[in-house]
Amino acid sequence: MRVLVVEDEECLADMIAAELRRAAIVVDIAHDGRAALAGLRLGGYDVLVLDGELPAPHGDALRRYVVAERLPTRVLLLTAAGPDDRAADPAPAADDWLAKPFAPEDLLARVVSLGRPARVAEPQVIERAGVTVDTAHGVAARDGRPLALSRTEFGVLEVLLRAQGAVVSGDELIEEVWEEHTRYGGNAVRVTLGALRAKLGDPPVIEAVPGGGYRMAEGAGAEGPGAEGTTESPGAGGEPEPGARRAKV
Repeated sequence: MRVLVVEDEECLADMIAAELRRAAIVVDIAHDGRAALAGLRLGGYDVLVLDGELPAPHGDALRRYVVAERLPTRVLLLTAAGPDDRAADPAPAADDWLAKPFAPEDLLARVVSLGRPARVAEPQVIERAGVTVDTAHGVAARDGRPLALSRTEFGVLEVLLRAQGAVVSGDELIEEVWEEHTRYGGNAVRVTLGALRAKLGDPPVIEAVPGGGYRMAEGAGAEGPGAEGTTESPGAGGEPEPGARRAKV
């Protein structure tokens, strides 16, 4: 992580930098707005720690620059202003605020939180081999044909599709799909997969891998191990199993 500290009080700037560097964070210091603006133009900063009372160019100008240039830099504003003053602030809002005086460990925690990479949203519609699941609406289809799946079957199919052809073990399916307080063995996985395969129809697209794993085939027409178990548990009927839940992945 790379941080730019903009603080005109040299002692405070050095204290902030020392605290961040102890956490293996790369820190640059600017004591005025001009130096800070030059640093921001070079780019590459994850977090800007900005003194809210910085003399001209004021901190407001730096915040406006971050917004105008659409920089990915997050802004932590150090200020003595109260909540009412912050609400009336006409400048672009900071990502976080820290009131002066502050404890060094509090500042470190705020910086680490701001600098943490944003989680990339997982796709809501996943497709492989003509099989599609829409996690936002809880529906699945094969080649455009809707599938009436139980929650457990939907969860298993979602996990296999997210794996994109990688092998998923029975234990991993249990962990991802079934409730934590329940205890199901490999038979529960086999029963669910038997019902799921029957609903998916032919040609089979879920392959059983020697050693107890499963994967989605590259395309329709998977042969060999994937043909096993297509007649398992004809009485499963797609009803939700006790303890079933949506996949966590």
